[in-house]
Amino acid sequence: MDNQLILEKQDLRHLVWSKWRKSSGTAGSFLKSHSELGGHKLYYKLSDYDPLLGVVGHECVNELIVDRLLTILGIDHLRYQLIHASILVDGKEEDTYLCASKNFKQPGEDKSPLDEYYALNKFPAESPLEFCIRQGWGPYIYQMLVVDFLILNRDRHGANIEVLRDKKNKNVHLAPLFDHGLSLLFRCRSEKEIASFDVMEDHPIQSFVGSRSAWGNLSLIPVDAFPVLHPLTESHRSVLLEGLNGVIQNSLQDKIWNMIWERWCSYETFRGSR
Repeated sequence: MDNQLILEKQDLRHLVWSKWRKSSGTAGSFLKSHSELGGHKLYYKLSDYDPLLGVVGHECVNELIVDRLLTILGIDHLRYQLIHASILVDGKEEDTYLCASKNFKQPGEDKSPLDEYYALNKFPAESPLEFCIRQGWGPYIYQMLVVDFLILNRDRHGANIEVLRDKKNKNVHLAPLFDHGLSLLFRCRSEKEIASFDVMEDHPIQSFVGSRSAWGNLSLIPVDAFPVLHPLTESHRSVLLEGLNGVIQNSLQDKIWNMIWERWCSYETFRGSR
């Protein structure tokens, strides 16, 4: 995936889309598909889809922006490609942007959602966070909590964290961070919604290992265990938003950058005060 952003429209009308309901309980649905070429699977997903209006969201663009952010910060994650494409959904042709990703599971590995793995292997009364720390996954979880604060990820439920098991070597570890579409300003589609969105508001979130507060989850990180991240600077704005003119409106780009930057500055202040 050397070219992360393909602006030239691709003909992907052969893809077959299936529905995945939003776990956050909001209206609408996401559609997923996959293809196989040379023995390698490529997974595709659309932004929020409405049967009458077509693709109405920009969650796939969020995936690309967060991918770039995690690369800057030096955090292991699943890579995404944003593709301009023609697709067919229920016989109706759509001109849209979708995202594609490879399989993070390696040969010889199997996977299971963290919530299922936790339910089968936890001690009595052990919380998901305590369980992950006992497994040696504390540094991963602390990075994830920081990321989810920076982007206000509303959907880190127990199936959006995957446990990978190497059946031969009995190695168990967590998959690279993935699935960040329900973050940033994902519900904002009109200029009024974009303008009125408070980038620092602590909207309720789903966090399997934490609480309903992204800000409050930072307090779960021990003082001596804050992740060592590559610093974000104001010059990174152009890196995060490169090529997105014409993909999403300029006002949305500006607000997304303001959100990431202001939350980064708040995180740095919080970390320095501990």
